[in-house]
Amino acid sequence: MLRDIDIIDRTVSILLIEDDNGDARAVERALRKERVGNPLFRVADGVEALEVLRGQHKEIQLTPARLLLVDLNMPRMGGLELIQQIRADSELHREIVFVLTTSSSDTDILAAYDLNIAGYITKQRAGADFVNLVGILDFYWRIIEFPVRTDV
Repeated sequence: MLRDIDIIDRTVSILLIEDDNGDARAVERALRKERVGNPLFRVADGVEALEVLRGQHKEIQLTPARLLLVDLNMPRMGGLELIQQIRADSELHREIVFVLTTSSSDTDILAAYDLNIAGYITKQRAGADFVNLVGILDFYWRIIEFPVRTDV
């Protein structure tokens, strides 16, 4: 059951859904450099991400407040399909999702925003400013109120 805002645990877990090891390491480095202390978990595709979000993963347990960083091009289940499934799920549809991808296709951008993502970030555009981007995301998730699941 979801309530409007229930501040039980304000710790925000970050779930990185990224199949590329180099890109995942870049995110981890940027988080360390910005001294972001939020728990970071990584999975390599949408199938595994859904297992985590539904509490079915054997190793990863997220906090009730969480933020998703989703790549679009992944094996098994890509990012757009994952976001579609999240939005269609009555327990997950409020998840805060940012797309972090190499795709600058207008079609992908529009499709992602049609699924009510919080932001679309191309890896090339973030480039050298990636650490600054992580700092902005850190500020974002520290000041907003997250919809928190109370049944976890």
